[in-house]
Order: sequence, then structure tokens, then C-alpha cells
Amino acid sequence: MQLNQVKALVTGGVSGLGLAVTKHILANGGKAVMLDVNDEAGAAAEAELNTRYLHTDVKSEEAVIASVAQAAEINGGLNVAMNCAGIVGAARVLGREAPMPLAFFSNTININLVGSFNVAKAAADLMQHNEPGEDGEKGVIINTASVAAYEGQIGQAAYSASKGGIVAMTLPMARELSRFGIRVMTIAPGIFWTPMVDGMPDHIQESLAASIPFPSRLGRADEFAVLAGNIIESPYLNGTTIRLDGGARLAAK
Repeated sequence: MQLNQVKALVTGGVSGLGLAVTKHILANGGKAVMLDVNDEAGAAAEAELNTRYLHTDVKSEEAVIASVAQAAEINGGLNVAMNCAGIVGAARVLGREAPMPLAFFSNTININLVGSFNVAKAAADLMQHNEPGEDGEKGVIINTASVAAYEGQIGQAAYSASKGGIVAMTLPMARELSRFGIRVMTIAPGIFWTPMVDGMPDHIQESLAASIPFPSRLGRADEFAVLAGNIIESPYLNGTTIRLDGGARLAAK
């Protein structure tokens, strides 16, 4: 589908990669509702972009079902679900003080993996009733994983497990939803520019950039958004994960 036909919801939509996707869709004539839990950033994004923000905890089945339905009502339909909500954290299985608390592992899985599935299945439930477009397409679901799904570093057992689960569910979900005309794709970004990186010393930023073969710099959120747009517009992309990493492969630490 063309971007000016998009009626989307974007989780994690008020900052970082999600905000970039929201802006890209709006700039190309589509509609996008932002789902997030950061009310302050949500209000600022609403004012800047003249679109809607819905406070939504992706771990809650009831909250997600309600927000997905509300997003569809605001947009006049729903044909794209972009999952960018997630958390980053590092903890060793056997830390200096004690083993990793199980709550840390569970919370990472619940937000990154379960949250993505929660949104995807609620969105698919609405998309299945859409009028089919070209090739019978009714909708597109795009999830966000990470290169850590493949080369997790020391301290990333929980994070890598959550992102690896997203990669693993992409193909079976795409296969199942194909009968409804719904595509499922995943993007696995590498080392991207974030506020956390911005606060690091210059020599660490330079070291991170030097680890990327080409171009030797950190990824930009707008590049992620362009790839998401390309996926939406390319009907033959389905059931796979695209690495967006400049050729980088993570070292052990």
C-alpha cells in the first residue's frame, strides 16, 4: 500500500524510533496514532504533530484491545501496526551481588516480546475485516527486534531472549495471517543514536561508530523510519527479519 493510504498505530510512538516512524507516515500523507506510556512526551508530540496519543501499557491485554480500537476509530480504520515499544537493560545472569532477579528477566520479556504479540494479535483482529487492496492485502504488522537477537552480548541474556522471540515468531505469524491478507515483518536495528548514547563520552561514541563497517557511524532514527515505510509499500516483503546495522556484528562485550 502507499504511505498516503496508511492508517497506523505506532507503539513507543512518542520518542526514538517510534516517533520517527510516526513522523514519516504523517509527512507522506498517512495517518498515525501514537501508543506509549510517557504522557509528557505524548502531549508534546500531539502538539507538534497534530495527531493523537493514547496512554497504553502494551503488557495489558485489555488496555491494548481498547487502544487499538480507539486508534482505528480516530484514523477511520487500521491497516498498519508498528511495534516500537520496548525497554533496554543489562544484567548478568550471575551478578557481583547476586544472580539476576527473575523479575528483571520476566519484565523484559513481557514488555518487548509479549507486548509486541499483544499488539499484533489485537491489530490483526481488526485488520482481518478490512476491504482487500492490491494482491488481497488487508494490513501490515511490523515488529522491532535487535541485532542482539543474533549476537547478544554479556549482560544481554534477557534482552536478547526478548528480541530473539520476536524474530522467531515473525515467520509463523506471517504464515498464519496470510489467509487474512495480513503481512508480518520485523526490523532488527543495530547500534542506533539514542539519548543514552548522546550522554556517553566522545571516545566511547567514536569507538561504537568505528565498530560499524560501513558507514562507520551510528544509525539514525529516520533511516529506520524509511525502512518501515519501504516495508509498508513493498507487498512482496513478508515473514522475514531485515537487519539494519551497517554490517555490524556485536562482540561478546
